[in-house]
Amino acid sequence: MGHRLSKIYTRTGDDGTTGLGDGQRVQKDDERVEAYGTVDELNSVLGLVLAAPSLPEIVKTCLTAVQHDLFDLGGELCIPGYRLITPEHIAQLESTLDQLNDALPPLEDFILPSGGPATAACHVARTVSRRAERRVWTLAKREPINEEAARYLNRLSDLLFVIARILVRHERGAEVLWRRTRGKPSSGPA
Repeated sequence: MGHRLSKIYTRTGDDGTTGLGDGQRVQKDDERVEAYGTVDELNSVLGLVLAAPSLPEIVKTCLTAVQHDLFDLGGELCIPGYRLITPEHIAQLESTLDQLNDALPPLEDFILPSGGPATAACHVARTVSRRAERRVWTLAKREPINEEAARYLNRLSDLLFVIARILVRHERGAEVLWRRTRGKPSSGPA
């Protein structure tokens, strides 16, 4: 293993720049920093899901593996031209997604993000995954990226949706369905 951080603050970022993994310095709001920063945020939100008591073991195992992948993905995005996420990562997500989704009843309506703490945190993770994917595609407009990274985040958001469906049953028993007829404005004069 390389060197360990013995001092947490360096003051090198006080000018609004940060160092990439290859040593170059960029602005802190650079598209690349936005992309890997959002992946880091996603990993932290998954930590919130995992902090919930008594999660199903399959969810713990799955999300812990995803956290490792996201750490790799952040490292990939931090070093221009570096590749860590492969088609095998996506195939693993799809396999897990299919396995978990097969046990759930089919969806016939949209569901609202709700439930207990783990379910709600999982819905937040799902939306952060979508944002991370958008940030990666924004970066791709400027320079070549590993498209597997964006595909991974896309598939991950789908997996997190399915995990939220599992967790709501574990925590609360049922999903809250969106009612499309609720609060429709009247067509007559006011």
